Amino acid sequence: MRPPVSRAAFASVLMGPRALGGVSGRRPLRLLLPCRSRRRRRCRHCLRSSKPVSSSPDMSCASGVFLADHASFVKEIAATDPPDHLNSLLNVLQARGEKIVSPGAKRGLIPCVVPLSESPAGNLTSLLRWPTAPTGMEMPVVEVRKHGLWLLAKNVKQYIHRILVEADINADTGDDLWAAVGEAGNLYAKGDFKESQLPDLDVYLLKKVGLFPDVIERKTLRHLEKGDNVSALITGEFYSRDQFPGFGRPFVFNAEILKRVGRKSEAKDSARVALKSPWWTLGCSYEEAAELAGWEDEQLEFIREKVTEEGKREDLKKGKAPEQVADESL
Repeated sequence: MRPPVSRAAFASVLMGPRALGGVSGRRPLRLLLPCRSRRRRRCRHCLRSSKPVSSSPDMSCASGVFLADHASFVKEIAATDPPDHLNSLLNVLQARGEKIVSPGAKRGLIPCVVPLSESPAGNLTSLLRWPTAPTGMEMPVVEVRKHGLWLLAKNVKQYIHRILVEADINADTGDDLWAAVGEAGNLYAKGDFKESQLPDLDVYLLKKVGLFPDVIERKTLRHLEKGDNVSALITGEFYSRDQFPGFGRPFVFNAEILKRVGRKSEAKDSARVALKSPWWTLGCSYEEAAELAGWEDEQLEFIREKVTEEGKREDLKKGKAPEQVADESL
């Protein structure tokens, strides 16, 4: 086990110069900051490579180089142990039609994202390196979206497991994916879903694989569709009970459910908890979450100032630790 990187050291990289490099020659993805003017701003990168990023538009070269690059990047630049089965995940992503991208192709991305692959639709599957992750917490698998990151799985192992289950019940999936999984193939055996006799895929995933935000949200919404508000409230509350540390999305979703059943005061409380999380973990625009919380324009403007360079400098002058300032500015 590698010694943990100090918070101060990691924060100094968070606030350092931006890395260069694009994704597959495409226009860089950018994410909106939580400000009324909706001006765009490039985030600073917490992970910088000492090697220059390739400017070649073709980043899908059959993975021999890139597989090693990703593991080395996580180990040497992100200063943490590479996830188990990382190479298997990269092979699986490529087998299902995604293009492997350089881990240094971070231009326009939020801090702490390690890109893995790009889908035909232009979405990036990535790893997330929390700057102040609790001891023992694995790197989550996330997807870069318009309003930030969407949590795909708590770790690489769970994500591969889910992909294999979905491939097993999808008749259109060829053998390439199964051939690509390699060492992680023992996570799931073909036919296990059918043999389980569980009612549907979502139930199987929750019982046999792990907790996934999209699955929990679907389950909650189904309760509402059936008129079972009590079960919907229980599931929404469970979702927000620290199942996905660091992410504000569960609290935003719970706020939406509470509002739909007429519990407006509790909805505001849940949304306000969400707004304490990094803006890119909300799963929606900052303004939408702020509206759920009942915030006024003045409060939004205050938050906008907190994420500016001037705001960070003022916080440092007041004696805040660099890692605290870095976390608050994300």
